Amino acid sequence: MSTPQRPRWRLAATARRGLLALVVLVQTLTATYFMLSVLPYHGGNLVEAGMATLFALLFAWISVGFWIGLTGFVLRRLGGDPRSLLRQQDAATLASTPLARTAVVMPIYHEPVGRSLQGLKSVILTLQRSGTLANFDFFILSDSRDPDVWLAEQAAWDSLRNELGLQNQLFYRRRPLNLNYKSGNIADFLRRWGPTYEYMIVLDADSLMGGDNLVRMVQLMQRHPQVGILQSSPSLINGRSLFSRLQQFSNQLYGPLFTTGLAAIQLGHAAFWGHNAILRIKPFMQHCGLRKLPGWGLFKGPVLSHDFAEAAYMGRAGLEVWLEPDLTQSYEESPPTLSDELTRDRRWAKGNLQHLWLMLFSRRLKLAHRMAFLNGIMGYVASPLWFSFLVLTTIEVARLILWPINYFPEQNQLFPLWPEWHPQRAVWMVSITLTLLFLPKFLAIIDVLLRGRRHDFGGAIRLFGSVLLEMLISALLAPIRMLSHCRYVLEALFNVNLRWAGQNRSGETSWLAAILNQGIGSLLALCWASFAWWLDPMFFLWSLPVALPLVLAAPIFVLLSKVGWGEVLMRHRWLQIPEEARGSRLLDDLEAPSELLEIAQQPAFSEALIHPYTNRLQVQLAHAPRAKRQQSELQQLALRCLREGPQALSRAERNLIAGDATTLQWLHSQIWQAPPSSVWGRLLQHRIGDNHG
Repeated sequence: MSTPQRPRWRLAATARRGLLALVVLVQTLTATYFMLSVLPYHGGNLVEAGMATLFALLFAWISVGFWIGLTGFVLRRLGGDPRSLLRQQDAATLASTPLARTAVVMPIYHEPVGRSLQGLKSVILTLQRSGTLANFDFFILSDSRDPDVWLAEQAAWDSLRNELGLQNQLFYRRRPLNLNYKSGNIADFLRRWGPTYEYMIVLDADSLMGGDNLVRMVQLMQRHPQVGILQSSPSLINGRSLFSRLQQFSNQLYGPLFTTGLAAIQLGHAAFWGHNAILRIKPFMQHCGLRKLPGWGLFKGPVLSHDFAEAAYMGRAGLEVWLEPDLTQSYEESPPTLSDELTRDRRWAKGNLQHLWLMLFSRRLKLAHRMAFLNGIMGYVASPLWFSFLVLTTIEVARLILWPINYFPEQNQLFPLWPEWHPQRAVWMVSITLTLLFLPKFLAIIDVLLRGRRHDFGGAIRLFGSVLLEMLISALLAPIRMLSHCRYVLEALFNVNLRWAGQNRSGETSWLAAILNQGIGSLLALCWASFAWWLDPMFFLWSLPVALPLVLAAPIFVLLSKVGWGEVLMRHRWLQIPEEARGSRLLDDLEAPSELLEIAQQPAFSEALIHPYTNRLQVQLAHAPRAKRQQSELQQLALRCLREGPQALSRAERNLIAGDATTLQWLHSQIWQAPPSSVWGRLLQHRIGDNHG
């Protein structure tokens, strides 16, 4: 297929990145100069030199975010980035581009079955309405190990393919061994089915994507054969708790500015976020295989955060990776509680710190991808840097108050060294830092108002009020995240093993869980604040913005997890997002009554043994007869299951039974002959009663 001539985006990328580096460097040097002038000895001792160094690193990182947001605002006011992939051809040319065969894959691991498959159903329905469903096949790739989960997945998959008539387009695969986590699951799919397809679209269990968006992504890949990965920018939706509603509001209001700016800086050297993206399968299989890290400790074994590495390898192979902010109808969900977000961050911290090895020792990587690694690392290392800055500040204040001032710190010093204070400069420095943090948020408000979208966010008054509420809670959460990330970085450096588990998609945080999770941090903050008060009341006041949220961490955890508070704000249109104002067919399909939700609520192991149709399905999907030794073990387990019921078996034992066709058939026939007074007889009568009800 003929394609339009590629623009010279690499020259534009070099110029933009160079300008960004220059303004960040100048701004950081200026701010560090002000910081040194504020310090009593102007960096003349080790403590102050350390403070200045940490300040420079943290300020530079904040400055990068500020300029990316400002770039996004300017480009959106100018009508978008002319260098973006979507603008390299007109809409008519793109719409006339034929589609290629594409696989839509959803890796899952102990996810809520009803929600995951209902979301996939919504994606399929929107493709069906667009008339392009025939070009896509769908794969549910399970790594689940709990039989009550994977048996429910198989039953729900069968129900969905029968409901939609997709027996030849909707497939389910559960790996016998879940090696190398999600990336291993994708690799298993590619080995089996990859050569059959041109492209692969990766969804998470909570992903939603509109059919028009999926079609446009395939057409863009068709028009631009040099592109290996095209990443959309997912928006957060479907939040119920106060925390998730705050997250989705900030994502939908501020996100467009930052993603537009980030895409403009990265251009064809963008990152891959692991989902809601399309990949060209052949080069991905050739170049993006992840070898185990060959180092020691943290840097030995499988790469936990695979997506950035795969983007870097695609770039190394000479293909492009693009982030396209204008690909709409791309969604995911926020963790419902702060506790769940931090649990996820614990895994991500270890995965991102592993990237240090790839950044330093991988050959021929593009500089932009090395910087993407560095940015991901800083997302977690910034917390221990901030913590160290607070420690050094405390030492500095304590030294000035508790120890006499040494006017002659150097030997043979002729003149005294007088400590100096410049409070005006301190005020300026704090003002500049706050401007970098908060100005992009107000630019996002201006962007919404100038586009006439105020009603999407509840109107101008609610929009401003929601932003102030989000800023207040973000300020409270910053110290809590900081202390938690410090712990996660230390755990990663000491290579503490992590348990791989599915994410919680709903539920609130209990008081006991919050206190156990944050009790030590609250105690440390209380001790620090008490010490600050003892040292100096002014230093105590300076410590409060950090110490107070940590002392109140447990109540903050519990309050933010409340669904009731989130629903109150939703009813009054606070923290509103456009999909709630305008409606969304995708969300309507997601919330529609469905048999998938009913299937997910049934005890799947018992259902596989009792229900005739479900039993036949699970028998068809189960293993062939086992070896004689295993058959003998299975016979003993089956007899115990028949006598004592499913609760008498461990998860591993139920897995053995559920995976064997012969045992499933035998138990099904015996259960239907069981006396009414037996365990299975009572379960059978209860199930029949539910059906009649």
